[in-house]
Amino acid sequence: MKKLSLTLLAPALLALGTVASAQTAQDIISRVDATQKAARDVSFRLSGSATLDTSSQKIDMTIKAIPAQNVARVQFAAPDALADNVVVADKNEIRQYLYLTNQITVTSAQKAASTAGLSLDFTQLSNTASMLSSYNVKLLGTSGSAGKRVFQLEATPKNGGTDRTRVWITEAGWRPTRIQVLNSGGKTLADLNVSNYRVNAGLTAASIKALPKDAQIIRQ
Repeated sequence: MKKLSLTLLAPALLALGTVASAQTAQDIISRVDATQKAARDVSFRLSGSATLDTSSQKIDMTIKAIPAQNVARVQFAAPDALADNVVVADKNEIRQYLYLTNQITVTSAQKAASTAGLSLDFTQLSNTASMLSSYNVKLLGTSGSAGKRVFQLEATPKNGGTDRTRVWITEAGWRPTRIQVLNSGGKTLADLNVSNYRVNAGLTAASIKALPKDAQIIRQ
């Protein structure tokens, strides 16, 4: 199965806030993070395209999380190699459901953190400050009128990585609207739109962690 690394998308998971007086990237992040942590649950869709190996492919995934319980779910609709696959995570383990084989691979969170394709801590999908702690973030610009402003942030890894992640955050509803990943030469590696953004929809940990009961369990 082709794995899709979500590491560079980490800066994309920014959410709500009040930024009337925000002038720096840190101001925006702080307000976003504070409001996000107050949410009981968060869900959204990421769709667009990304380069996997050497070819550009369609990307479509739905992410659901309960921040206070460190529970998250990623469900893929595209690319074809990952369609109908699901990744469920809590603070202890990562469970990957493989649709074609009807198997669930179970990996400890500690082991998964160093595995290619799972280098992002899935339980932190809605914890902005935690995810951005390993990035340098700057505000590139602001567009739109008051109440409808859009802030464009750019994040680069503190470990010396050259890829850049750009995130557009709208003041209207205070949520991310677009994510773009570029390499050192400026080539676009991923361009994704954020839609169906919802908070406090009544998600439960049981529903987020639900996987087919007849699937074969494989512990790694």
